[in-house]
Amino acid sequence: MKQFLLPLPPDREGRVYLEGKDYHYLARVRRLKKGDSFPALLPGGAPVMVRVDAEDGAVLSGVCLDRDPGGAAGLPEARIILFQAMPRSAKMDIIVRQAAEGALSEVAPFFSAYAQPRSGAQKTGRWRRIIREARQQSGSRTETELREPCSLDEVLLYWESLKSAGTVGLFFHHVPLARGSLHSYLSIYPGIVVIAIGPEGGFSPDEAERFIGAGFRPVTLGNTVFRVETAALYCAAAVRVILLENPSWTLK
Repeated sequence: MKQFLLPLPPDREGRVYLEGKDYHYLARVRRLKKGDSFPALLPGGAPVMVRVDAEDGAVLSGVCLDRDPGGAAGLPEARIILFQAMPRSAKMDIIVRQAAEGALSEVAPFFSAYAQPRSGAQKTGRWRRIIREARQQSGSRTETELREPCSLDEVLLYWESLKSAGTVGLFFHHVPLARGSLHSYLSIYPGIVVIAIGPEGGFSPDEAERFIGAGFRPVTLGNTVFRVETAALYCAAAVRVILLENPSWTLK
């Protein structure tokens, strides 16, 4: 465990009380005892160390220490949001886990023409558990949020609520529809980047037109056709690396 995600903020004395599955994991799996310490994140994302004060067989209590042991300097990271057309259920599990490990801010699943309708809304509880486990294992400080699966109309309506001068929408498609590059699209160092990825079989021609009409920039990465779970990881990683290295490549 690289870090533990605290389900609730500490009380006024800086104490936390963990029970149920959290207690079982820390006291029975990790075998933490009084005096032991473990790294954790507060619900807002701030890192802390928690020192175990007591463990009574049902509740583990601890006190939060070192609330801000040094954060990253430099430009604030952009929010990267994944609009993911629903693939088969097992593949969506992989996509959600990789999104949390890769510090994406949000995953918005939606149903498209070639999507898998049986992968539906009942999976969100499972995906939230996957996100929590992935963040604890990877150490990501980004609270990856998960929206309920919705229609293409609804996800484009959500996009309209996100659009601003500092927002970029990237529509990844296997057919080259424009000559723009990721570096040119991201050179403004946007505050929000929305990535749209299709399901198995990609987007239909009508859906491609709708994304472009809504203001998304079409992007094609080489002549390789990726599996859907690879495409989400590959495209998100490319965007995040370009943004993180922005100060070193942006023309002055």
